[in-house]
Amino acid sequence: MTNPPDTLPGSSELARFAAELPFALDGFQQRSCEALERGHGVLVCAPTGAGKTVVGEFAVHLALAAGRKCFYTTPIKALSNQKHTDLVRRYGPERIGLLTGDMSVNSDAPVVVMTTEVLRNMLYANSPALHGLSHVVMDEVHFLADRMRGAVWEEVILHLPEDVRLVSLSATVSNAEEFGGWIQTVRGDTTVVVDEHRPVPLWQHVLVGKRMFDLFDYDARSADSQLLVDPDLVRHIAHRREAERLTDFRPPKSDRRGGPNRNHRPTLYRPPSRPDVITALDQEGLLPAITFVFSRAGCDAAVKQCLRSSLRLTTDKDRARIAEVIDRRCGDLPDSDLEVLGYYEWREGLLRGLAAHHAGMLPIFRHTVEELFTAGLVKAVFATETLALGINMPARTVVLERLVKFNGEQHAPLTPGEFTQLTGRAGRRGIDIEGHAVVLWHPDLEPAEVAGLASTRTFPLKSSFAPSYNMTINLVQQMGPEAARRLLERSFAQYQADRSVVGLVRGAERGDRMLDEIASELGGPDSPMIDYVRLRAKISERERAQARASRLQRRGAATDALAALRRGDIITITQGRRGGLAVVLEAAIDSDDPRPLVLTEDRWAGRISSADYSGSAPPLGTMALPKRVEHRQPRVRRDLASALRSAAAGLSVPSAKRKRATPADELDIDPELITLRAAMQSHPAHRVADREAQARIGERYLRVERDNAALRQKIASATNSLARTFDRIVGLLTERGFIDARDSESRDLNATDDGRLLARIYSESDLLVAECLRTGAWNGLAPAELAAVLSAVVFETRGSDGPVSQAHEVPTAGLRRALAQTRRLSGQLRADEIRHRITPTREPDEGFVAAVYRWATTGDLASALQASDATGSGTQLSAGDFVRWCRQVLDLLDQVRNAAPHPPLRAAAKRAIDDVRRGVVAVDGG
Repeated sequence: MTNPPDTLPGSSELARFAAELPFALDGFQQRSCEALERGHGVLVCAPTGAGKTVVGEFAVHLALAAGRKCFYTTPIKALSNQKHTDLVRRYGPERIGLLTGDMSVNSDAPVVVMTTEVLRNMLYANSPALHGLSHVVMDEVHFLADRMRGAVWEEVILHLPEDVRLVSLSATVSNAEEFGGWIQTVRGDTTVVVDEHRPVPLWQHVLVGKRMFDLFDYDARSADSQLLVDPDLVRHIAHRREAERLTDFRPPKSDRRGGPNRNHRPTLYRPPSRPDVITALDQEGLLPAITFVFSRAGCDAAVKQCLRSSLRLTTDKDRARIAEVIDRRCGDLPDSDLEVLGYYEWREGLLRGLAAHHAGMLPIFRHTVEELFTAGLVKAVFATETLALGINMPARTVVLERLVKFNGEQHAPLTPGEFTQLTGRAGRRGIDIEGHAVVLWHPDLEPAEVAGLASTRTFPLKSSFAPSYNMTINLVQQMGPEAARRLLERSFAQYQADRSVVGLVRGAERGDRMLDEIASELGGPDSPMIDYVRLRAKISERERAQARASRLQRRGAATDALAALRRGDIITITQGRRGGLAVVLEAAIDSDDPRPLVLTEDRWAGRISSADYSGSAPPLGTMALPKRVEHRQPRVRRDLASALRSAAAGLSVPSAKRKRATPADELDIDPELITLRAAMQSHPAHRVADREAQARIGERYLRVERDNAALRQKIASATNSLARTFDRIVGLLTERGFIDARDSESRDLNATDDGRLLARIYSESDLLVAECLRTGAWNGLAPAELAAVLSAVVFETRGSDGPVSQAHEVPTAGLRRALAQTRRLSGQLRADEIRHRITPTREPDEGFVAAVYRWATTGDLASALQASDATGSGTQLSAGDFVRWCRQVLDLLDQVRNAAPHPPLRAAAKRAIDDVRRGVVAVDGG
């Protein structure tokens, strides 16, 4: 019997590989592996938990069988560690290596697991490790949509040698064919395999109080075969809402004094407590479960709530095994830090089968939770959505407490893609015959809303690729500007932009047809009425511009007046709620946004801005102030307000309510405005009988014309947009001496010595770091000072409106000088970036300076965490965040150690690495 054309003979490598597996290959795995063995690249899109990594493991098998190399890349260190463990278990430690930036194990092995950034850096450095490479696996390749790190995927895909076979593993995305089409254009023959079938079926539920309902009526479907919402669920919720409505008619309850309590609104709805929810799941046989809570504090609070209850989910035997894992994992933690880390409460939670999981946890705590949960010893985990990103922690059930999460700017509804990714954790292959997703009901939740999320299975993949300074300098070094532009034009970002142009062009063509139709109503495009309406639009715009200029002028005058105020000045606040007399307690520090501290005659103390003080009149006079004013004490404010009124007695004090009148003809001083108005009055269309009716048609013409112009601008922007950004960056780097242009048209470009320095800095603030290194801004610093100043360019205050500046708390003069120079260089760079129309580099954030300095000098975790409260708000970094930022500082220190042009600075970086990598920072949680 002969084999069908698309199958391979029994003696193939695939047959040998499959024979070693404890399960039979699914259809999509078989198709993907067959394509790989035929020499194709593959893109595999399948749901979470479907078994995509088997295809990656077959690439490892093929490389080893051929005596070649395979690199297995993942987006995050935790995934790399996990994959390394899996492959070592299968192939032995001598054939598997690991490279994650701060970890290097057996890096010369034929199979190396690494983070994607490591491979990108290898490609730019033309590392000898690339010789003999036959396969690269890119796990979680859909991560290229990530704003911060997505570009790395595309850089790797574009730079890999042509003979390397690429295996891309992705979650199910709705534009898999588009993504696959792009990979085919840049990598050659690529087979796209899409599978939307979940190997473990997923059932959707809604928990209303303590009652569990199916979300769908799985026995009924609509005319178009869509699942219908379970009528029992709809009826139950309707009854609850009716009962809730009826409570509104009851008289209000009396308060303790016997009178009616008007603030009390009776309600039947009580959200179930976390212990109640876990108990309900346990009774239904739905544990282990992951409950997604979209805040770190919420996850920790959930565990505490459960610990306060009698909830216990483990047996004595479980507890013994859990204790053994905790002791093995955490044995290297210093005893002195255990209390600070919340170790004992965390341990108690684990012993009872409960845990939190989020990025703010100490890495070793987080990985201990992962090990125990995967082993089935922890039954209930409360996690943020970061757990959904690739970490292999499937559960029988996933619980969503809410369908809204904070996206960094506002609370926004979950997208279908986010819902799919989160609920995709439910159902353990080979353990569960089905998975369950449970949404907790509350009065604002509509079952149809959940049904809409649950029935939309996929989400689109959108590129976040854009040239950076480091990428640009490396491209110039590697291939020259013309080849670099061609490479950028081949990126997925440009591929998507070019495809979007097709729709934009159609829109612009529709707009042209509409313009012709509207113009025909007025007698054609040369109609006097269209000209007249344009004239009126110019007048309106000119008036608005003049009003804006007047406002800016007044604001500028107020800013100058605020900056000029000195301690002891008596002023009148003429605007806002704080109107009246005030005395300046502290002059403004920032001249760009001056906010002096004042005390008003009404005893209010605070900082005022241009919204409060117009500066239209000079200070009324001055008064003497004590050397130190404790303005937060009510008694001090009272005495000072009294002294202010006494000092102001006899002074001419204008009314706080009096406003400067604006002359009615002030706007008419603009000669161009006068000319335009005269032209409008004399225009022939001004005297047309039905002028306003025709003018409305003309205004519609202008609106469509404006919209069309915007579409045309979008079309122009989308075409070759990345190459234009590259050219702007080249212009700035040339201007700053990182690139040497040999001719006036910049066709012959070379990286200078400073450019080669920049090429070795991989940081979000790469150019700022390179500027600080080449100008000597960080020379002469002690190791702890160097670690502290580097933290300012990597740290980002979580959830803040901007970077924290705390120059007055900086511990040493040398560090203050270095931070001031870093800020100055940052300001100059941002000004140049704005001039070149490049997205400005993030400003330095000093919120971690004191903490990392304290850690590097003392190694005392408690005092380092205390120092992390940069703003004095009482909010310290969590231990996990502290360790994460320390490791980012270590990564940049390592780059400085390798790239800094001055030997003493390199030596300081080397010593700083030893000072920071200790205690909890050195304990590896992988």
